[in-house]
Amino acid sequence: MKIYNSLSLSKEEFKPLEEGKVKMYVCGPTVYNFIHIGNARPMIFFDTVRRYFEYKGYDVNFVSNFTDVDDKIIKAANEEGVAPEVISERYIKECKQDMAGMNIRPATTHPQATKEIDGMIEMISTLIEKGHAYAAADGTVYFRVKSFPGYGKLSHKDMDALMSGFREIKVTGEEGKEDPNDFVLWKPKKEGEPYWESPWCQGRPGWHIECSVMSKKYLGEQIDIHGGGEDLIFPHHENEIAQSEAASGKTFSNYWMHNAFLNIDNKKMSKSLGNFFTVRDISEKYDLQVLRFFMLSAHYRSPLNFSADLMEAAKNGLTRIVTSVQRLNELEAKAQEGPADQAVLDKFEELKKKYEAAMDDDFNTADAISALFEMVKLANIEINETSSKATVKAVYDMMEKFCYILGIITEKKEESLDAEVEALIVQRQEARKNKDFAKADEIRDRLQAMGIILKDTREGVKWERA
Repeated sequence: MKIYNSLSLSKEEFKPLEEGKVKMYVCGPTVYNFIHIGNARPMIFFDTVRRYFEYKGYDVNFVSNFTDVDDKIIKAANEEGVAPEVISERYIKECKQDMAGMNIRPATTHPQATKEIDGMIEMISTLIEKGHAYAAADGTVYFRVKSFPGYGKLSHKDMDALMSGFREIKVTGEEGKEDPNDFVLWKPKKEGEPYWESPWCQGRPGWHIECSVMSKKYLGEQIDIHGGGEDLIFPHHENEIAQSEAASGKTFSNYWMHNAFLNIDNKKMSKSLGNFFTVRDISEKYDLQVLRFFMLSAHYRSPLNFSADLMEAAKNGLTRIVTSVQRLNELEAKAQEGPADQAVLDKFEELKKKYEAAMDDDFNTADAISALFEMVKLANIEINETSSKATVKAVYDMMEKFCYILGIITEKKEESLDAEVEALIVQRQEARKNKDFAKADEIRDRLQAMGIILKDTREGVKWERA
């Protein structure tokens, strides 16, 4: 298995730190609002990486955090007049709902920054003791970049050309820096902000120290893979390396994996352009399985363009695969006992090798999907009512397994309303009863967007899927 390592800018043979085990950390979202589809790409991809490692027989310890203390969270909390944790807990819950919709399995551990403050203070203290960090007069603690000779090795930037603060939060005490490239480990509290006691001042951690500490606590000082979007390479991941390796004296992560950006209709996603979409927005138009399949249709290191046409193509492709697998399931139930047709199974074995070769080559999900489509075509030709149960089962099991790796759900969904839809129908009935027809129409339109068509009859409200 080969992985493209952002550190070496080359594909490298994967060799785990410990035989049969993978320790992987992926930076999670800052929970101040619903996650957007840009957040979804690394979530979907690294979930697929985890699934494939497990398919290969590895025991995977997968950690992905929630950043639950941040300027944006504090701003949202102040606007609503609530505590910051109200905002973060709300959107952690919403994030988990969206992840479930995309069939993203929960990580082994989902740590939260605010619950790991003691570990951050401990690591910062270690960095100060070793001369890699210092406290300014106002209590701000900075990492001394020049004390770490390897700084810039991930982003491949020349130290002399580096400019600080690309994604760094500007804080009071900036004048206390020894060097413009030094970055914040701990910052003093501001009016109306949450804070914690520390040896330096009442305040809160800088963004970068959070992941270093959570990775160390749940995976150890050295890990196999660290992942995230390519926007995190500098300064976030560069700073994580500096902090972690300066504190431990050991290589932090052996492999660094970064997915490319997601564009919308060939433009960068931004609220100012009106092309900003949350996962929740997309869920009103498509099953989130379609979004997942779309995200895996391109290699993770290739920029991906999101458009309505491409989503429709993904929807049709996904339907083809799911329909074929469901057909095999139905044929197996009716098939007669008999020996397996080895000639047919040999053809599928070749496509299995093709699928695995694609995934072994830096998790090329696009080529793996192509191999899966070839299986669909072959199954539709070779497998029919005359095929033996052993033949059908072998093909079904293979295709079902490869769908699972990609996170494709092949089971038929029960024709039933979920709790949210049931609640909306009750709300609509209440609105009609109260003669609030505008609200009733609004709820009806919302249900229609979810693919639920209502019919008001003498027997009551009837519904059907669009």
